[in-house]
Parts: sequence; structure tokens; C-alpha cells
Amino acid sequence: MNHSEILSSVDHTLLSQTATWPEIKALCDDAIKYQTASVCIPPAYVKKAKEYVGDRMAVCTVVGFPNGYSTTAAKVFETRDALANGADEIDMVIHVGALRDKDYDYVQNEIQELKSACGSKILKVIIETCLLTEEEKIKMCQLVTEAGADYIKTSTGFSTNGATFEDVALFAKHVGKDVKIKAAGGISSFEDGENFLRLGASRLGTSRLVKLEKAGN
Repeated sequence: MNHSEILSSVDHTLLSQTATWPEIKALCDDAIKYQTASVCIPPAYVKKAKEYVGDRMAVCTVVGFPNGYSTTAAKVFETRDALANGADEIDMVIHVGALRDKDYDYVQNEIQELKSACGSKILKVIIETCLLTEEEKIKMCQLVTEAGADYIKTSTGFSTNGATFEDVALFAKHVGKDVKIKAAGGISSFEDGENFLRLGASRLGTSRLVKLEKAGN
């Protein structure tokens, strides 16, 4: 697997609180140059970024980020607002507390509501694996599948740990056939990226791989 193939699976990401428009613009330029899958950016920059990139690059943003405990109504509003501003993909964070309370109907219904808001646009569901037991991870594979989301995603990158090979392999074993996998957080080398893809991921959330490619040119 060559670098270009790996980069084509990357959501080139900048979600720092201090991110400025020149930094977001540079992220977009790099994503277009290296033909990543998308740019993943803060909601406040979606409209400006989409006007800048047009059809040259998909724009992804986050909802309920990073803690996931805002209300479903707030997440739906965020989703619709992002889509109205030009977002092509939405990465939502689940309410981890509801999952740990075993309020599975709440978790599944919330995902379904956001997918309904997204329509044909891609919805990725961040479950924050570092906070969950193996049983909870397996349950989330079921809930994401039954809710009709497009992807299950490991991590926000803002908690105690990011993606692990073990979690992606677990997802691949338990998620439904129509649900794809995104590994995010802590992907620091092309070797890591290739291993995640071989284990079953089809998207990688990172900015590191583009930086490494730039440095090597």
C-alpha cells in the first residue's frame, strides 16, 4: 500500500480550539494537494472552507464535540446548521453516560435522528473507545448498525487515548456489513495508517500523515 492510497483514506484534521482561518486554509490546500478523503474542521469554519474548496474537497465537521453530552435537539440543530453551511460529512459524539447507563434506546434514537437530518450525507459516530468496556464497544457496533449510520469512529482525539489496532479489529468483527470504520487519534506514521486500513478501517482521522508526506518531498 503506497502513501497516496493511505492519504486517500485520511480525514485531514484540525480541531484545535486555537485554530485560525489561515491554518484551516492551509489544511484545505494540503488536503487538495495530497487528495485526502476530506478536511475535518471546527463548525465555525465550515461555510468559509466550503466556499474556498468548492467541489475540490469534501468538508467534514463535528457535532456534540468533544464530550457528547449536549442534548439530542442541540446536536440535531448543529447538524442542520453545518449542512446548511456546506458540510459534506458529520462526525457526531455519542452521550457516553447514556451508554454506560444502558439507556440504549436513547443512544440509538439520537443516532437515528442525526442520520435523518443528514439524509444522503455521511454520518460518522464517535464512541470514544478509551472510555468504554469491550462489552460497551460491541454494543455500540450493534447500535450504530441498527441506527443506520455510515461509520463507527473510535475517538475524538481529545480524551485519554486514541485509536488502537485492537479496537478496529473488534469493530470489524462486530459491526454490520454496511457500516464502515474510522480510526482516529494517535495515528503517527504511515505504517500505523496501513495497519489500521488492513484491519478494516476505511478512514483515518489525522493530520500527521500529510505533515510527514510534506516533509518527505
